[in-house]
Amino acid sequence: MRMTVYLNGAYLPKEEAHLSPDDRGFLFADGIYEVVRSYGGTLFGLEPHLDRMADGLAALRITGVDVAELATVCHELLKRNELDRSDALVYLQITRGAAPRTHFFPDPPTSPTVYATTMRFQPKGDPALGVKVITAPDQRWTRCDIKSVALLPNCLAAQTAREAGVSEALLVRDGVVLEGTHTSFLAVIDGVVRTAPLSNYILPSITRQAALDLCERHGIPALPAPVFLHDLAAADELFLAGTTMEIMPIVEVDGHPVGSGNPGPVAARLLALFRKLTG
Repeated sequence: MRMTVYLNGAYLPKEEAHLSPDDRGFLFADGIYEVVRSYGGTLFGLEPHLDRMADGLAALRITGVDVAELATVCHELLKRNELDRSDALVYLQITRGAAPRTHFFPDPPTSPTVYATTMRFQPKGDPALGVKVITAPDQRWTRCDIKSVALLPNCLAAQTAREAGVSEALLVRDGVVLEGTHTSFLAVIDGVVRTAPLSNYILPSITRQAALDLCERHGIPALPAPVFLHDLAAADELFLAGTTMEIMPIVEVDGHPVGSGNPGPVAARLLALFRKLTG
């Protein structure tokens, strides 16, 4: 089956979608993106994903896109690609558009490039077994709260993790474990779920927030608080949260077991609650 994508107002076969070499997303990584999970055709957290995209566009001062209309695009892509009853991912990307190469914004402004595609979802990792991770220095820019397409530091850390034979790299800045290359990071310390407070150094993750909301709703002690590198050895549990991993226990960090070396009860409970939430 030919894959249908969306590009600048049109649905067309993927092989017919073409971008200008002057697109600022290509030249400067001048754009943002979102990845939305579909459960059997139902898009989870679509509204907060689109709200975050709108916030990112405002931060980058990219105008001319009605983000609310992208909800229709997401559903239509699932339908056209026969994924409207399947587990799938929808990828959305908006750049400032194509213009002569200058470091300052095009004047007059150019039309943004709006692209979307979808793909069948393949789960990453088995929560019954958990995953192994490493720690790595956080070399990203200081606006990690913007879901920018400028992901080179994330890619380098993810490649280091892959070469080490583990699933993820936890990014550490000034001794604080912030998040993974494509996931949020949470710890259970003295029975309390902790995760780095929202700031410009972490992404306001949709799944992270869902996990915290579930904690509040179900009486699981939780608070936004820094998790330091030296806290990891004494943690009861560590786990990741994200669109492609849901709630994923960490069983080993830098070659050292977490707790008993097996997935813990808090992560298991949150995963069960999260799966009820997603249906």
